[in-house]
Amino acid sequence: MNQPNIVFIMADDLGYADLSCNGSRHCATPNIDRLAERGVRLRQAYANSAVCSATRLALITGRYQYRLPLGLEEPLAGKTDVGLPPMHPTLPSLLRSAGYGTTLIGKWHLGVLPKFGPTQSGYDHFWGIRTGAIDYYSHKNPRGEDDLWNGETTIQQTGYLTDLLGDRAVGSIDSYAKRHQPFLLSLHFNAPHWPWEAPGDQAVSDRLTGSRLRHFDGGTLRTYARMVQAMDLQIGRVLQALDANGLADNTIVIFTSDNGGERFSDTWPFTGIKTELLEGGLRVPGLICWPSRIPAGVVSDQVTITMDWFATLLEAAGVAADVDYPPDGISLLPMLTGNRGPAARKLFWRYRLNRQRAMRDGDCKYLKIQDNTFLFNVVDDPRERANLRELRKDVFDRMEAEWQTWNATMLPEIDDSFGETYTAADLADHFGAG
Repeated sequence: MNQPNIVFIMADDLGYADLSCNGSRHCATPNIDRLAERGVRLRQAYANSAVCSATRLALITGRYQYRLPLGLEEPLAGKTDVGLPPMHPTLPSLLRSAGYGTTLIGKWHLGVLPKFGPTQSGYDHFWGIRTGAIDYYSHKNPRGEDDLWNGETTIQQTGYLTDLLGDRAVGSIDSYAKRHQPFLLSLHFNAPHWPWEAPGDQAVSDRLTGSRLRHFDGGTLRTYARMVQAMDLQIGRVLQALDANGLADNTIVIFTSDNGGERFSDTWPFTGIKTELLEGGLRVPGLICWPSRIPAGVVSDQVTITMDWFATLLEAAGVAADVDYPPDGISLLPMLTGNRGPAARKLFWRYRLNRQRAMRDGDCKYLKIQDNTFLFNVVDDPRERANLRELRKDVFDRMEAEWQTWNATMLPEIDDSFGETYTAADLADHFGAG
């Protein structure tokens, strides 16, 4: 079989239950749901981090983000000397060496020019935003800078950003189809990240001019749902472009989020949000379809993490990882194709603010927040309410020790790294925090 095309779609701050196929109570996502109908829905998909740039680093390198200084920033904010080193092998650089065309449309957030950027790290083409947030209409970042780019040039273009990203993605697919070249299209939407602006909300954008964009007085459930549905509409256009070009059968399409949901997200049945190692901050939607290889309509309980996509896609393309940078994730292909049952996993996380630590092993999860420690069975108790620390002390002690052993293999936390969090002054339901 010819090498598969790859369309990797990543939402920004999307909650686990913000999709119809995951039980959304507010958002209708018929186009994203098509991926579940055509392929596999992963019910136990995790993000590598509870914030964006750290997860994106794990995705592009296939390794725990804590192996690089960039991964210590949670997320990257303001530092110009920290980013993804251009010499580090990446998913796009490895695929490009095997003949793939590589394009990133949307959010980068792995370092700024002149040292860092998508085209320095394996992408042939880049059209999108470099920092962590942008106004959907003015296309300015929280510092008031223009942050819409074509390659290494800032551009001015009128329009709602989600729609513009969809336009570019469709054009990219059409172009690759004409050239008969296998491709990696990374379509990384900024939706539904704040500011809370849906199609038609130009007035909200005008009000936010000159601000830091992070308006705690803005947004509603209805606005949020319209933002998600605008993204779903553009994903539908991408799927139509694959169909129209006869590419759908041998194209891998993946949809996920960079971390758990934020203020208006639905994380049911989990508790916690972005910046927290509770399930709501880490559990994300996980959908993959590859009609020629993966059965349709499957619901899987395989435990996965963002960095698994690196090894999975390299195996699908028949490309080897760099021996000097072995992946920490695993290829999911044997499980997705039905050739093997679920693989046992041990996954680890940490988050510097509030001294958060977590580990998943089987159905059990070790969790530490400040000086409080927990052991949960997150299959039976997904809301993390029944602390089994004393009842199953042997399991708790073993997992805590294993977390310490794993952590010793990573870069140490540093006090001057940035950390995003929410306090009682920000969110009323965080009255016990800060």
